[in-house]
Amino acid sequence: IKETQKIMHEPAMKISATTVRVPTFTSHAESLNIETEKKITAKEVRELMEKAPGVSVADDIHNKLYPMPINTTGKDDVFVGRIREDFSADNAINMFICGDQLRKGAALNAIQIAEVVAKEGLK
Repeated sequence: IKETQKIMHEPAMKISATTVRVPTFTSHAESLNIETEKKITAKEVRELMEKAPGVSVADDIHNKLYPMPINTTGKDDVFVGRIREDFSADNAINMFICGDQLRKGAALNAIQIAEVVAKEGLK
């Protein structure tokens, strides 16, 4: 919780988290509940995620296509699915996210940051 507040520069951000450890090779998985200031639909969130670089939407429940750690290991993208409106709170969205933390969470992020620094000439 404190790490997210620090990253977002929002020490007062209200966060509720549950951690579950399951045997996976490298990928992490998270179930997110996000409350927004304004109403946003699951369709709008899906459309935004489909345009986001580094994100793959895997959200077809009828064909049993959703993010799973076994399918994200060794891949650079973060996979998002089970995008749905949360009717227990105003302006809330639920989603499930999986990603290989060694690729996106560590090594790839370092490379992407270095590329931006090199491109922008930052020191």
